[in-house]
Order: sequence, then C-alpha cells, then structure tokens
Amino acid sequence: MDTLDPDADPLDRMRYPVDPWELRETEPPVADARTAETLFAVGNGYLGIRGTSPEGHDATSPGSYVNGFHETYPIHHAEEAYGFARVGQEMIPVPDATVMRLYVGDEPLHLPVADLEAYERRLDLRSGILTRTVVWRTPSKVRVRVVSRRMVSFTRPHLAVMELEVTPLDGDLGLTVVSTVVNRIDAQTALAEDEAGDASLATPLQAELESHPAGPVPDPRKSSKLGAHVLVSTHLGSEGTCTSLGYRAAASGMTLAVGVDHDVTADGPISQYHEESPDAATREFRTRARSGSTLRVVKYAAYHTSRSSASSELAQRCRRTIHDARDVGVDGLVAEQRAWCEGFWARSDVEIAGRPELQQAVRFNIFHVAQAAMCSAGHGIPAKGLTGNGYSGHYFWDGEVYVLPFFSYTTPEVSRSALRFRCTMLPAARRRAHEINMSGALFPWRTINGHEASANYAQGTAQYHIDADIAYALMLYVRTTGDRDFLTRDAIDMLVETARMWADLGFFRTDGQDAFHIHGVTGPDEYTTVVDDNLYTNIMARGNLRDAVAAVRGLRRDRPEQYARMVKRVVLKPDEVALWEHAADAMAIPYDEQLQVHPQDDRFLTKEVWDLPHTSASDFPLLLHYHPLVIYRFQVIKQTDVVLAEFLHSGEFTAEEKARDFHYYEPLTTGDSSLSAVAQAIMAAEIGHDAEAVGHFRELLFVDLADTHHNTDDGIHIASAGGVWSALVYGFGGLRDDPAGGGVRLEPRLPAAWEGLTFRITVQGTRVRVELTHGRIALSVEEGPGTRIEVCGTSYDVSPDSPVVISPQPRERLGEMPTLDDIVGQVRADGTVITPRLPSRSAHH
Repeated sequence: MDTLDPDADPLDRMRYPVDPWELRETEPPVADARTAETLFAVGNGYLGIRGTSPEGHDATSPGSYVNGFHETYPIHHAEEAYGFARVGQEMIPVPDATVMRLYVGDEPLHLPVADLEAYERRLDLRSGILTRTVVWRTPSKVRVRVVSRRMVSFTRPHLAVMELEVTPLDGDLGLTVVSTVVNRIDAQTALAEDEAGDASLATPLQAELESHPAGPVPDPRKSSKLGAHVLVSTHLGSEGTCTSLGYRAAASGMTLAVGVDHDVTADGPISQYHEESPDAATREFRTRARSGSTLRVVKYAAYHTSRSSASSELAQRCRRTIHDARDVGVDGLVAEQRAWCEGFWARSDVEIAGRPELQQAVRFNIFHVAQAAMCSAGHGIPAKGLTGNGYSGHYFWDGEVYVLPFFSYTTPEVSRSALRFRCTMLPAARRRAHEINMSGALFPWRTINGHEASANYAQGTAQYHIDADIAYALMLYVRTTGDRDFLTRDAIDMLVETARMWADLGFFRTDGQDAFHIHGVTGPDEYTTVVDDNLYTNIMARGNLRDAVAAVRGLRRDRPEQYARMVKRVVLKPDEVALWEHAADAMAIPYDEQLQVHPQDDRFLTKEVWDLPHTSASDFPLLLHYHPLVIYRFQVIKQTDVVLAEFLHSGEFTAEEKARDFHYYEPLTTGDSSLSAVAQAIMAAEIGHDAEAVGHFRELLFVDLADTHHNTDDGIHIASAGGVWSALVYGFGGLRDDPAGGGVRLEPRLPAAWEGLTFRITVQGTRVRVELTHGRIALSVEEGPGTRIEVCGTSYDVSPDSPVVISPQPRERLGEMPTLDDIVGQVRADGTVITPRLPSRSAHH
C-alpha cells in the first residue's frame, strides 16, 4: 500500500478537479486507463458496466457484469485431502452492449490517437450518469463535437441506456454510427489460446522461473482465468428493430439473454444496415448532417439471467424491458434516475464542512457502495461490486461487517435483501458443515452460488467467523429497523444453525471453572492462521450464541405458534439453548496480565515481532514477497482482529482495555488489507488520537481514487468504500449500537481540524439528522415519528417538533501514537524480552 502524505492531496487536481458532486476528468487516461475504467463504472447492484469508451477499440479491460452470473470450474489441488473445496466459481462478463463506433466519412474516432481540442468525462453523483464530451479535429481537419452518455437504471434493474450525440462544427459531414453488442469473453479466450500456442511467448515466463525459483507470485486478489470457451449460443432473434442474443454458460448451466434497440434522430434521412451472428449483433446508422445539427442515437440494452429458464424466454423479458423503457423515453428515464438519486442522498449523504476535496471523495465512495448493492435482490454484494472481476466476483464476510451497517441505517431494505439471500444459502451451508464433520451450518468463506470456492482452507474455510459475521449483521438490521417479523419468519433458522456450529466446534475445559475454547480457526488477520482461541472469533461467536438464545426464547414467549413451527423445522432439542448460553458465558477471552493486552490468539504474543519500520517499501504487501510460513512465525498483522472485535462489541471492553490494545497492535499492522484502516480509524477516534484517526480515514477515502493498493484496475474495493461511511459515522460521529451498550449511542469525536460533520441515521423508521460542530451537537427528525438516542451518556427524545441541541464537554485529545519502540523491550510472561527482527531475505532481497 502506498503511504499518503497527510499534508498533500493524493489526486492530480489538474486532471481530477475538486467538485463535491462529480468525479470529473479533464484529459484522456493513458498509463492508468484500466484504473480509470473502474473509477467511471456505472451500475445498480444487478448490472454493472466499466467506464470504457463507447468506441470500444481502446478499452483496456472491457466488462459488463450481471450479479451472480458465473461459470464454474473444477478446483485442482496438487495434494488432495478430505473436505477440500471442489468447484470454483468465476463471475464472467456478459456480452458488451456499450460499443457505438463513430465514423466521419471513413475516418474512425479512436481516442488514443485522436486530435482532441477538448475532452471531459464526468460521473455525476446526483444522477448516476456518465457523460463524456470531446471536440475532435478529424484527419480531414474538420471539427466534430461528440457527447456520449451512459446510465444503468436504479429504477429498472435490467436496463442500461447509452446515448451518442454527434454535431459537425465546420460544415456538412457524412456520419456513421456502428452500434454493436458483442460476446467478448469467448473472443478473448480464443485470442489467449492463439497466443498460448506461440512458443516465443513462453520465453519470458521461463526466464522468470529460472531467476526466481519460487515462480512468479500470482496476486490472490485477482480473478482466476477460465481456459475454455464459456458462453454457448442458444438464441438469436429479432422482433421489429429489437435484436436479442441468448447464451448458456458451458459448465454452470446459467442462462442469459441480452436485447438491444435504438431510437435515432437527425435532420436528414437515415439509412440503416444490420447484421447478426451468434456472438455479435450490429446496427449501422448513416446520415448526412448539416453543420450545427445533431445526430442522436439512443441505445437501450436489457439483460436477464436465470438458473433454469431458457434463454429464449429471457429474450422475451428483454424485449418487454426495452419496450417499457422506450415508452418512457430517454428523458423520462433520466428524470426517474435523478429522482431516485435525490432520495438516496437525502437518506445517505455525509457532509464534511469546509473540505470540498474530502467531500468529493466521500460521496464517490458512498455512491459506489450504492452501485454495488441497490438492485442486488436475490444475490450477494461482490467484493469489487460490478466494476470489475477482482476476487472473481465472490461474496465474502466483509459485506456483512463493512457494507450492511451503512444500508441498515440508510436504506434498510437493501440489508434485508442481502440477509434474505444468506437465508437461501442455508441448505448449502448445512451440507458444508456436514462435509467437514460439523453440526449446524457453515457458510462459505467465498462464494457466488452458495458453495465454498476457496481452495486455501487455512485462509478460507478456517475463517469460521463468517457465521458470526452474518449473525451480527442480521441482529444489527433487526435492532435498527425493529423488523422482528423477518427474524422470526425467515432468519431464525440461521441463528439456530450457526449457534449449533459454534457449540460443536468449541469445547469445555475445566480449570477451576468452566471455559469454552475454540481451536483451529483463522480470524480476519490472514497473516496468522489456524490458531486457538482467536479473540475476534471468540468474541463474535459469543455474540452469535447469545443472539440465538435471546431470539429463540423471545420467539417462544411472544409467538408460540411460530416457535413450534421453528422447532419442528430445525429439530431443536430441549437442551440445546441452555448449552449455547453456557458456552457463551464460559467463552475463553484471552488476556495477558504481564503485557496487559488481549492476545490476538493464545500463542500470538509468544512470536517474534516483525520489524516493520525497517522493512523495505518494496516488500509490501508481505503476502506477495514472503512465503506464508515465514509470515505466520511473526507478530505481524494484515488487518486488526482485536481492534475490530473491540469496535463491533464495544460495550464488552473498558476504555482502558481498548486504548492499551490499540497501542500494542497499531505498530504491528501493515495496512496490507484495504479493510484494516476502518477499525483503526474508528478506534483511534474513540481513544482520542485525532491525527491517527484522520490519517486512517484518508487511507480509506483514497484506496481507489489514488489506487493506493495498486489493484483498483480490478474493481472498486466495496467494503473499504463502505468503511468510509463507518469511519465517519462510527468513528467521528461516535455511533455505537452493540447490544451490550444498550441501544443507539452517540459520543462524537469531531477532528480538531474539521469545521463540522453532518450525517443521517434511520432508527426504527425515524430518520435523524446529526449535525456536529465544536461544542455543539444538534439532532433533528427529517422523517418519521421520533426516537430516543443516548448522547454523551444522557438519553434524549427527538421528534419532528422537538429537536435536541447539546453542548458536550470537551474531549481529551491524546498526543503522538506509541510506536514499535514502545513495545520493544517489554517482558513477556515467560521472562523473554520483545525484540524486533526481520526474515533473512525477501523476494526482492
């Protein structure tokens, strides 16, 4: 990860000017074109389109994606073992409908070599519309203004609209627009197969293998490569001017159809030509345009997918989607989109007073979270959204921990939909638990279709905490919305089965008193794997068990008929709930009396400390330069397990414990995970380290805009984007909502250098506006009847007629953060002295 200068703006403001409501680009991307395609992607949670140019020629990484549409492939393990994951899943690009090539006479607009008198590209965060405007001086020395717009509808999940306006500026011109939908994935596969047959291309790889015996290090964050033809053509049809293509994924059997149609206007006659084949459909529009007049081509594209329906039936759905859209017209669709976005920002906006450069980045991140999830009903939230196929389009735990809190407080129906999707995965999770000799249910570490897709069990299946993460997100949603019906009707089975898993995974050991231990697990910190009594896992498991106990007993008390149905459905035994309660109460929570910190696991503090200050910058991230066994031998952290646990279950730790743990683990944390800065920013703010909190917040804020982890080209980091909201609202806003804390609480920690912070949270149907300035906290109801919120230790009733204004006592602000030097020299419980060191060599040295 690149380290940001705290006093410098990480963006080139000549290229990306500050604008609080837009991401605007003033010159075409060259060296970082793939990254720019990610930043300017548009989507809605069902359909996503990377920010490629409409000409298509210069797209470095084209991609249109439909959430959940994937191919499968066998996972080949060099050495087999029982229970290993068998079938991999890969989100695959769907046919690309964005291509609209322009010819002036016979001269094509090709952006990398075009003579451009003007260029601007804008992603308008108030409308979700991507607009590019260029003035092109053609090789014939005539100028043409070309405006392209692209929108993926938030109100019509299956619809994308592209628009091209071409205006001659220096005389009458012959114009041609070639609009295409093309199955790129199989064209790219064929090209790759051709290149693989060229023996000369093997030479660089062979040289690399000889110079570096461990071989080139594949980046595990990137997608896998499918080595065969993927989409089998099953439909090709036209109805009027609407053309549709249908496919079946060769191995997964999923079906897909895409349909396209056009509206074309000009001040003169328009001639048309069309051609279709199984992997492409083209329509060509020609006209003679007068100087100052505009040729306007509007392209409607619809996508539908299924696990069972024939592609011909999906093609009919596409035609209906397009027919309805054309009835409304492009102007009506834009009006719908703007109205939707206005409502979204009314619920979701977070405002930093007097800091427009931060404001722009905040809204950029929040908007991409919306694009990843808003229309995702029936699916999960991919780690990179639909902006690229990084992480293969898989769903992980971070959706529940870093993304759903934002939606639970702003657009709770999205959280409900995501959690409902987890409910549909429960049968597969039960089978997976049985497969690895467990009771209950174990949700997959990474998946698209509900089956485990991680081939690395130490960093995958061993992360049992995903069960508790899902339960945590579920109960947060229930607490913030009051939606007990969803819990008792749909989600209670998940709580029961995850509690069963913990009760079976752990065991009691008596040493004066009962203690419940959980061994052989991996926490979120993937630089330490398969350990005993991982603090994060044990804390989250305890919460999961207690939530299950409370939910089952509450259902028995309040809804006995539904309780009886649940008991029959999950075959709940009379003594199970008491066992869960005993396990939760007896949960082993490690604590080191000598160092006065909570160990990350029961052996973590016995390891040598990695000397991070003396680690070469070229050796980060460590996972790409050191063998895992080397990393596992050290106290070194990819992301902060202990600090994250103490944030999520804040009420279970004292302020002193949180401060001591934060001071110990902060110098050991590499920042190699884009997620780590979320908890670091929140806890630094709570403890009182202003500069450290703002520094970690900036790390989150510019993960993608500044490409600090060098993999934004594979897609937006959706969880860290959600973490931006968490850092602002949980961190500087001081929101806490864990059960042990007694409900929604605010303890604001506004940074000294900020003028003010405003955000909204919706609590059980009431949207509250929170305005923070130095020495003043104001609460007002924007929508709903009112609610009760605790602020700085006192509860207040806030209603539409009774806003609340508070003048809190000033909070203590701490000085400089402890460093590794403050850890070095401390004596462990066994009498050994903590001394930092480095491995003898890295991949670079």
